[in-house]
Amino acid sequence: MVFADLHLELQRLPAPLPIWHARVDRAGWSVLAVQVAQAHGRLLSVWGRHGSDGPSVCAAFATTEGLLWAELPLAGAEDRYPDLSATFACATRMQRSLADLGGLQADAAVDHRPWLDHGLWAAAAPLASGMTPAGAAAGTWPADYPFVRVEGDGVHEIAVGPVHAGIIEPGHFRFSVVGEKVLRLEQHLGYVHKGIERRFTELAPLQAFRLAGRVSGDSTVVYAWAYAMALESCCGTAVPERADWLRALMLERERVANHLGDLGALGNDAALAFGLAQFSRLREDWQRLSQRAFGHRFMMDAVVPGGVAGDVSLSLRDEQRRQCDDVEREVQRLRHIYDEHAGLQDRFMGTGRVVPELAARLGLTGMAGRASGQAVDLRHGHAWQPYRTLQARIATQQGGDVAARVALRFDELAESLRLIRELCARLPEGGVAAAVQLPGHAVQGAGWVEGWRGEVLVALSLGADGRIERCHCHDPSWQNWPVLEHAVIGNIVPDFPLINKSFNLSYSGVDL
Repeated sequence: MVFADLHLELQRLPAPLPIWHARVDRAGWSVLAVQVAQAHGRLLSVWGRHGSDGPSVCAAFATTEGLLWAELPLAGAEDRYPDLSATFACATRMQRSLADLGGLQADAAVDHRPWLDHGLWAAAAPLASGMTPAGAAAGTWPADYPFVRVEGDGVHEIAVGPVHAGIIEPGHFRFSVVGEKVLRLEQHLGYVHKGIERRFTELAPLQAFRLAGRVSGDSTVVYAWAYAMALESCCGTAVPERADWLRALMLERERVANHLGDLGALGNDAALAFGLAQFSRLREDWQRLSQRAFGHRFMMDAVVPGGVAGDVSLSLRDEQRRQCDDVEREVQRLRHIYDEHAGLQDRFMGTGRVVPELAARLGLTGMAGRASGQAVDLRHGHAWQPYRTLQARIATQQGGDVAARVALRFDELAESLRLIRELCARLPEGGVAAAVQLPGHAVQGAGWVEGWRGEVLVALSLGADGRIERCHCHDPSWQNWPVLEHAVIGNIVPDFPLINKSFNLSYSGVDL
């Protein structure tokens, strides 16, 4: 194994995927990061925990063998830990967020600017032990954010946001340009921070799945499943086979709905309103059937600890199979139109390119990563049931531009339609939920699920009293937002909305 030489005391967590937990010291923390990087592993997330045994910093590393949750206890009043950003570039913003939320600082880190705290938090480190969150006094203005300046003849700045003209969430984008050519883009997010990780600690573990499903509204199934998997890991709960298949059915329906919406929006951003109209029609019909089958257009609260909230009748399964056939025929025709439309391809090809080497170096993940040659998909590489039985196929593209991200959506959509037909046809008999019994002692569990945007992690710590000490939710947008800054360089300003939409990253998912 990647971490075998460190002689770690590994605890295998009872989860459907290979997930281990280990405590490390300061030297082991740094050595482990380097060793994972040398073995072409990835940093998944960094977060802090203030438990009854004191503060600690945690990191999740994804390797070919599985996921390792490494925890570094911080003794006494120590609130510093070794920096990971020199080994994994994507750690920078995670560490800045950890400093804001938990007051834990990375030693020797280059960037110490606040990330979530816009200068409006009356109390520092709201997740630290004994801290009571408090808002800013009335009339307080946000602090100025120290953007990196680009200077030179003809260079000027364009500020976009944080309030946008559409209904998208708020985020500030600062462009440094010459004419219309982008020299640099810097983002500042955190405008929709809503205290979700603090709120988790105030909820009963058996009810907190509802909050998990609302972390990012377009990914409710994957977050609810990851939370349920984490709680089931803590409690040693065996989920009925039929429930796992129904969860996968919902997960694939969520993937199809988002790909249909994105393909229409991408056509519209390149002036093909016909594409938006057709894909919007398909998505609307798709979500209406999701509501009939699972009680909600986005299938909220359908995945619950121990299984699913309800069963799906044979007639509704047959209707889903027929819908897959209809959608597949229409999408094939629309893909031909997209591929043959000269104006569309002129906008897509070569725009917002992230070459595979850069994608690997910056940690680009999920759908966007697979469009840049990163062949990582948990449904394929660490397949759990029912994906192990169904043998999910991974889709990749090498181009790394908008065209590649569009093509990948078409490919993944086709595979999801195949999986849905198989899930409906081969759904095993049995119950759809099992009782979840809290353990009565301090315990940790994790859920790791491949959503439509990429891999979602939920790391859950329960105290001896059965309450949530920390529930950390990680969205793949953490890795991908910084890469978007690189993808825009050398393009023209009018292409930014198109490039941005081709990534379609979550604001809410990183502003917890």
